[in-house]
Amino acid sequence: MLTSKQRSYLRGLANNIPAIFQVGKGGIDDNTIKQFDEALEARELVKASVLKNSLYTAREAAEEIAQALGADVVAVIGRKFVLYKESRNNKVINLPK
Repeated sequence: MLTSKQRSYLRGLANNIPAIFQVGKGGIDDNTIKQFDEALEARELVKASVLKNSLYTAREAAEEIAQALGADVVAVIGRKFVLYKESRNNKVINLPK
């Protein structure tokens, strides 16, 4: 669970990264979860967007993926969301205490 200070720090880092995933009308399936898991292991911080034709809102998509992976939802703004999960092998981000 992230503190508000940690969440704020991660939001600042997420400003400069592009959205690397899109959730569309296909929804969230096992393949989508697997891709998010691999990206979170490599990067720790991932931004994604939800297309207008999706059945999910950005909040619903973020929470479903985060719950499936044990990740934290950092931010949901408009149709974009940011997820964080500490990498097991490739720790890059040092969170403030």
